Amino acid sequence: MEGIDNADELDLSSLVEKTHNINVPIGHIIASQKWKNSELHHALQSNVQVLFDDNLGVVDFFPSSKLGIVYISEPELVTFSGQKKKLAKLRKANRVQAVVLAERTATSGQYFPEVQKFCLMDLGFSIIPVPSQREAASILAQMVVSESHLNANPFLRRRTCHVDETLLTTMKSIPGLGGVKARSLLEQFGSIENICRASHQDLSKTLGKAGAASVLKFLQRD
Repeated sequence: MEGIDNADELDLSSLVEKTHNINVPIGHIIASQKWKNSELHHALQSNVQVLFDDNLGVVDFFPSSKLGIVYISEPELVTFSGQKKKLAKLRKANRVQAVVLAERTATSGQYFPEVQKFCLMDLGFSIIPVPSQREAASILAQMVVSESHLNANPFLRRRTCHVDETLLTTMKSIPGLGGVKARSLLEQFGSIENICRASHQDLSKTLGKAGAASVLKFLQRD
């Protein structure tokens, strides 16, 4: 058994080692080969240029060179132990800023809060619930556009450096939450973890009651 565990550790280490030195052209997204011809791929390619690479390790998508997206499917969310090890290894390696997209459905929804807590509290990874691959494609496309604007305008990146741009990209993917309010939330609370812990009253000061309710619903805190 120990030999098997050691082999698993070696396999995970080799996968994590691949998550660096990724060069993503502006306006493109690099996807793991396993996503080719999937529903997500077809939805994504209508908005951005998709390049494939079979050597991305545990990361599924790179919307920019420094931002790696890990996709947790419905079955993986239900049986999370395998993905948990991969995410922990990725965090330990600290080679890429990671965001998790988790497929939260009627079947897997009951398991989402535990996974959300692990990603946010234990690893410090942003996590976004998505109902389907098509919705995930829309969020990924938004990330590509956001990162492209920042890379094309270095002055904008310097001017906004007090807010983590990865967190800003993640927050802007919440339906109905634009860049201005997303930035205000991050400036006020400092992290997505703190936003998740905030009360409806606290969020209402920045978003109004309806906006606060929408964010809490998205984070499954309603």
